Amino acid sequence: MSIEWKDVKRVLVIRLRSIGDTVLATPSLIALRRHLPEAQIDILLEDWVAPLLDGFDQIDNVITVGKSSADRLKTAISIRRNRYDVVLNLHGGTTSTFFTRASGARHRVGYKNYQYSGAYNHLLSSPSDFWKREKTHSAEQQLALLGFVGIPVDDRPKGCLTVSENALKSLETKLHLRQLQILDSKFQIALIHPAAAFETKRWPIQQFARTAEFLHLKGMTPIALVSKNETTLLADLASASRVPIITFDDLTLPEITVLASRAKVFVGNDSGIAHIAAAVDTPTVVIFGSSNRNHWRPWTDTPNEIVFEAFECQPCAGYECKVFGDPLCILQIDHKKVFSAVDSVLS
Repeated sequence: MSIEWKDVKRVLVIRLRSIGDTVLATPSLIALRRHLPEAQIDILLEDWVAPLLDGFDQIDNVITVGKSSADRLKTAISIRRNRYDVVLNLHGGTTSTFFTRASGARHRVGYKNYQYSGAYNHLLSSPSDFWKREKTHSAEQQLALLGFVGIPVDDRPKGCLTVSENALKSLETKLHLRQLQILDSKFQIALIHPAAAFETKRWPIQQFARTAEFLHLKGMTPIALVSKNETTLLADLASASRVPIITFDDLTLPEITVLASRAKVFVGNDSGIAHIAAAVDTPTVVIFGSSNRNHWRPWTDTPNEIVFEAFECQPCAGYECKVFGDPLCILQIDHKKVFSAVDSVLS
């Protein structure tokens, strides 16, 4: 059963989970809007990450869902009432499949390896089959689903985020309270993100301190940010560095987007924040440990470099290092390699 796109009025894209997942869904949203300029295109996101798409004009509505069963039921009922013609599930977990089936959409698109694949009536075997090569990026995996059902994606759009006026104003307020004028054009911001989901993805703080010193010597203002539950990393970084570092642990995702857009360079671990920086066209240097470099490297045309030490056991799940005990893949990366990468993206 093929999709007659000329008759499609309403489309729902489902992309649950993390910051990086959301940013890397934007190429698919761009491709959809390009093909369906008059259709209603909505996206379902988890409530905590949804602000990331504030002001993103390729979609009509962001539908959010919380973690409780009551929240999910309420969201499912709302989706059903919207009477979508097509649902594209870019995620594939149990919860997203529940929403796909609950939608009642005539066309439900996913991958054959999704849990409960019987909920779908358009199933792609694999992104490798679509792109005709083994290694594919996360953005390409999502784009492949669109291409499979007839949306032009051969140009593989890059990630994109919107810098909203509301976020700019709220960030300016926070900076004013701290008597910081870092958004002034005379400041050259070097944005640092020393956090990551797992220890196997977290470059040592001492190495980030040396990097902050290097950036300072190049005339930039090092600014480091983490979330509230990672604040100790900032204290450790400030203690280890011989130059002042401005730190934040209270920025919203839209405010981080604003700050990243003003940075001259981003340096950080493989994380969602790195994808935000790439999506606002900031030159990026991303340090990789256990994770899949082919799948998660910056998806941008802006200058970017990835820094890593190759090990046969890469990539791995990352919860712990089962080969060496200590995650040598991230611990053995020398700061001089990062310095060289910074020079490369800035040149």
